[in-house]
Amino acid sequence: MAESWVPIAPSSDFSLANIPFGIVSTSADPTPHAAVAIGAEVLDLKVLISHHGLEKAFPGIDGLEGVFSQPTLNAFAQLGSGVHRSVRRRLQEILGSAPSSSSLLRDDEELRARALIAQKKVKMHLPMDVGDYTDFYAGYHHAHAVGVMFRGPENALQPNYSHLPVGYHGRASSIVVSGTPIHRPVGQILLDPAAEPKQPTTGPSRRLDIELELGCFISRPNKMGESVDVNDANPGHIFGYVLLNDWSARDIQTWEYVPLGPFNGKNFATTISPWVVLADALKPFRAKAIDNPTPLQEYLKEQQTDNVFDIDLEVELMTADGGETVISRTSSKHLMWSFPQMIAHHTLGGCPLRTGDLLGSGTISGPGGEGESGSLLEMTHGGKREVLLSGMDARTFLKDGDTITLRGSAGPRGARVGFGECVGRVYTSLRR
Repeated sequence: MAESWVPIAPSSDFSLANIPFGIVSTSADPTPHAAVAIGAEVLDLKVLISHHGLEKAFPGIDGLEGVFSQPTLNAFAQLGSGVHRSVRRRLQEILGSAPSSSSLLRDDEELRARALIAQKKVKMHLPMDVGDYTDFYAGYHHAHAVGVMFRGPENALQPNYSHLPVGYHGRASSIVVSGTPIHRPVGQILLDPAAEPKQPTTGPSRRLDIELELGCFISRPNKMGESVDVNDANPGHIFGYVLLNDWSARDIQTWEYVPLGPFNGKNFATTISPWVVLADALKPFRAKAIDNPTPLQEYLKEQQTDNVFDIDLEVELMTADGGETVISRTSSKHLMWSFPQMIAHHTLGGCPLRTGDLLGSGTISGPGGEGESGSLLEMTHGGKREVLLSGMDARTFLKDGDTITLRGSAGPRGARVGFGECVGRVYTSLRR
């Protein structure tokens, strides 16, 4: 990969090999619009095009008229992987050190001053208009660990787990961008599960948890009644990826999820990172999913064997007094099901996915126990153990004032492809 003329720290998630897309607003233009991240800066695409025009900025690429002035990336996503690839390559040329194209921005001091803006000076917004959100359960080690906790090792996984990608429909209206406050949810809680008769109380969750996930945005829709072929899903229907924290109120969830699954224990907030890493940028980091010994139905059989990604992931917990502790490190390769398989199963009955729909991988945990777990539920064995933090602090579940930061990246220093941070701080319940 060529170097950029833009100064980029070797540890930056946003090298020239990445070029992720997001929605920003600036002091000069408070209307949300498109940008890409490069090092510690953003390149404002609306400014670039207004200065040079589409034909000079992106020669030979059709369909971009007005796309980067919109408040979401949906219109760009819908143009398909061929356009995404061409735009990303053109931006790598503009931001690269080769003199043939970099002069378009590098040698124009007035344009640089307006188009290249420090990330800390822009406001990030949700990158997509999310019409629907589905959360899967593809993290094998998480599913197995939680199953052992509640049903024992003999029945850890339900019989369907290795036959299909299990999922549930979440709440799109509570998907928020990194940095948005998370208020502790209120719900029905069964304080004494052994008591008879069962009598819940209503109050703030006492077992607030996180889930470390990868999110996938849909680019092109499928028609109602038509299914997506697993081998056409990528790149045909995948735009890009984000980090995702599916906040979970375990006590609310435990009481209400039988028989229809997650509801208020999940629907109060889901945080995503603001930059969408395109599918092409993650190609070099493909890996093989966890072996599934179960013979698959034909519609789930992929030709591509390296169907997941090996992305280094970590979870950091910062307490209200500023103490920071990395409580988990793992990899996104620890999935049994790929996103193309999730899409194929989601659309099997003819469900129409739409541009901007978000799919979550489910909690990603590694095989190494607590230090590789993607949730506090696993780390604490259901609240029976404490996670030790810096400053002699400890947690079973989250306290008000705690901040959770998810990070993920792949590749060597200087050519790193990452997501930036996915951050949420817990505040007291809004209900008094």
